[in-house]
Amino acid sequence: MTGYDEERLAELLRALPPPPTAWVQAAQELPRARREVDGIGARAEADAAYRAAVLANLEGALADAGLEPHPPAVEELRRRLSP
Repeated sequence: MTGYDEERLAELLRALPPPPTAWVQAAQELPRARREVDGIGARAEADAAYRAAVLANLEGALADAGLEPHPPAVEELRRRLSP
Protein backbone atom coordinates (compact mmCIF):
# COMPACT_ATOMS: atom_id res chain seq x y z
CA MET A 1 0.00 0.00 0.00
CA THR A 2 1.20 3.55 -0.61
CA GLY A 3 0.53 4.84 2.87
CA TYR A 4 -3.13 5.80 2.40
CA ASP A 5 -5.37 4.80 5.24
CA GLU A 6 -8.90 3.48 4.74
CA GLU A 7 -10.53 6.86 5.36
CA ARG A 8 -8.37 8.58 2.74
CA LEU A 9 -9.09 5.82 0.24
CA ALA A 10 -12.81 6.22 0.92
CA GLU A 11 -12.52 9.97 0.27
CA LEU A 12 -10.73 9.33 -3.01
CA LEU A 13 -13.32 6.78 -4.12
CA ARG A 14 -16.17 9.18 -3.29
CA ALA A 15 -14.52 11.82 -5.45
CA LEU A 16 -14.72 9.60 -8.54
CA PRO A 17 -17.60 10.16 -10.95
CA PRO A 18 -20.30 7.48 -10.99
CA PRO A 19 -19.73 4.63 -13.42
CA PRO A 20 -21.58 4.68 -16.73
CA THR A 21 -25.00 3.05 -16.56
CA ALA A 22 -24.01 0.50 -19.19
CA TRP A 23 -21.10 -0.66 -17.00
CA VAL A 24 -23.40 -1.15 -14.02
CA GLN A 25 -25.93 -3.06 -16.12
CA ALA A 26 -23.22 -5.28 -17.62
CA ALA A 27 -21.83 -6.04 -14.16
CA GLN A 28 -25.30 -7.00 -12.95
CA GLU A 29 -25.92 -9.28 -15.95
CA LEU A 30 -22.53 -11.00 -15.92
CA PRO A 31 -23.24 -13.69 -13.27
CA ARG A 32 -26.37 -14.88 -15.11
CA ALA A 33 -24.58 -14.83 -18.45
CA ARG A 34 -21.78 -16.97 -17.01
CA ARG A 35 -24.30 -19.47 -15.61
CA GLU A 36 -26.11 -19.70 -18.94
CA VAL A 37 -22.89 -20.16 -20.93
CA ASP A 38 -21.79 -22.81 -18.41
CA GLY A 39 -25.13 -24.56 -18.84
CA ILE A 40 -24.91 -24.50 -22.62
CA GLY A 41 -21.36 -25.88 -22.40
CA ALA A 42 -22.37 -28.67 -20.02
CA ARG A 43 -25.31 -29.68 -22.18
CA ALA A 44 -23.13 -29.58 -25.30
CA GLU A 45 -20.62 -31.92 -23.64
CA ALA A 46 -23.37 -34.41 -22.86
CA ASP A 47 -25.28 -34.22 -26.16
CA ALA A 48 -23.37 -34.38 -29.46
CA ALA A 49 -26.38 -33.31 -31.55
CA TYR A 50 -26.95 -30.27 -29.32
CA ARG A 51 -23.24 -29.44 -29.52
CA ALA A 52 -23.36 -29.51 -33.32
CA ALA A 53 -26.46 -27.29 -33.32
CA VAL A 54 -24.84 -24.80 -30.95
CA LEU A 55 -21.63 -24.67 -32.97
CA ALA A 56 -23.68 -24.07 -36.11
CA ASN A 57 -25.50 -21.13 -34.49
CA LEU A 58 -23.74 -19.75 -31.42
CA GLU A 59 -25.75 -16.52 -31.48
CA GLY A 60 -29.01 -18.48 -31.62
CA ALA A 61 -27.99 -20.67 -28.68
CA LEU A 62 -27.29 -17.58 -26.58
CA ALA A 63 -30.57 -15.96 -27.66
CA ASP A 64 -32.45 -19.17 -26.81
CA ALA A 65 -30.93 -18.92 -23.32
CA GLY A 66 -32.27 -15.38 -23.03
CA LEU A 67 -28.92 -13.66 -23.54
CA GLU A 68 -27.92 -10.96 -25.96
CA PRO A 69 -25.44 -12.54 -28.39
CA HIS A 70 -22.73 -9.95 -27.76
CA PRO A 71 -19.38 -10.75 -29.40
CA PRO A 72 -17.59 -11.52 -26.09
CA ALA A 73 -20.29 -14.04 -25.12
CA VAL A 74 -20.19 -15.64 -28.57
CA GLU A 75 -16.41 -15.93 -28.43
CA GLU A 76 -16.48 -17.39 -24.91
CA LEU A 77 -19.00 -20.02 -25.97
CA ARG A 78 -16.94 -20.82 -29.09
CA ARG A 79 -13.81 -21.14 -26.93
CA ARG A 80 -15.52 -23.49 -24.50
CA LEU A 81 -16.82 -25.75 -27.26
CA SER A 82 -13.59 -25.88 -29.24
CA PRO A 83 -11.69 -29.15 -28.99
